[in-house]
Amino acid sequence: MTSSEWGRVDDDGTVYVKTVDGERSVGSYPAGTPEEALHFFTERYEALSFEVQLLEQRVNGSKLSPEEAAESIKTVRAQVSDANAVGDLAALNARLDALAPVLAVQREARKAEKAEKAAAAKADKEKLVAEAEKVAAGSDWRNGANRLRDLLEEWKALPRIDRASDDALWKRFSGARTSYTRRRKTHFAEQDEKREGARVVKERLAKEAEALAGSTEWGPTAGKYRDLMRDWKAAGPAPKDVDDQLWKRFRGAQDAFFGARDAANAAMDAEFAENAVVKDALILEAEALVPIKDVDAAKKAFRDIADRWDAAGKVPRDRMKELEGRIRAVEQAIRSVEDDAWKRSDPEKSARANDMVSKLEDAISEVEADLEKARAAGNDSKVRDLEENLASRQSFLEMARRASADYSG
Repeated sequence: MTSSEWGRVDDDGTVYVKTVDGERSVGSYPAGTPEEALHFFTERYEALSFEVQLLEQRVNGSKLSPEEAAESIKTVRAQVSDANAVGDLAALNARLDALAPVLAVQREARKAEKAEKAAAAKADKEKLVAEAEKVAAGSDWRNGANRLRDLLEEWKALPRIDRASDDALWKRFSGARTSYTRRRKTHFAEQDEKREGARVVKERLAKEAEALAGSTEWGPTAGKYRDLMRDWKAAGPAPKDVDDQLWKRFRGAQDAFFGARDAANAAMDAEFAENAVVKDALILEAEALVPIKDVDAAKKAFRDIADRWDAAGKVPRDRMKELEGRIRAVEQAIRSVEDDAWKRSDPEKSARANDMVSKLEDAISEVEADLEKARAAGNDSKVRDLEENLASRQSFLEMARRASADYSG
């Protein structure tokens, strides 16, 4: 019989292992000597011991979850208990038993980690819910929808927490999204309704603008276009594609009218420029009468010049004040000489001068009122006529005031 510390080989070739409960047969090795048989079953023990060692490393290194580790320990323990091997099987079981406290610590650590992650996930979800409710209460209809979609993806990426808390938070989160979506749909429905109303108004305005495009009543029609533009802006936006088309029609009609008006004004300015050349020559002729030597001859010559002045017609507005000022200066010079003669010959003319001042002031007030009305109506032609009339009357008023002052002492 061949034996060792943990086993022996009987004379019939049976191999036994020594355990705390006594000997147990583990098999035989008929192909070899008793020493070889004992060595064979000892190697089996060494393999089993190595497997226990690997399990110890994995458990101590937290390579397995506590659940996985417990299942592996159970499997290896079954292998050790029924092992057909020769060695200290009790020691292997003891090593497996020693892993139980390690698993207990790991379970507590995993439990604490799980609780910490659940708390963090709950905090994250509460944060997502708070932001979703804030977005839902706002009116950022473009960015709000995108942000809620992003928040939903963030929610999906978070782990579930306890069911009651998870369900309650999801109910708030989902409710915020639903509330926002409903308000957003209502907003855009109202916008669509407003745009449709704007389309009807702008179609009417475009037709009115097109109807005015051929008008030659420059002042009144320009005023009407200003009113149409005010109404256009007040109408608000129509649907984008329609709005662009209607604006193209509206703007095209405006451009046609104002282009025609500009062309007419350009032609008128050219005509007025020629009139200014004539009046420049008349002014030189009038200014040659000063200083006045023969008042009657000067008056006669000036009346002739004045007739030709009126016949020459209108001048460009930027020349009107200059030309009127120069011709009225000559007229004033003649009247000044004449006034001196009146003062010397007729003391009652002071009263007449005062009356003239009063009448001219009244007349100027009426012209100024008419001028304001013409400007408001956009009647450019009437405005020019009234401005010339006003300049002439103001010149006469100035001379009348000086005459009245001279007569009064």
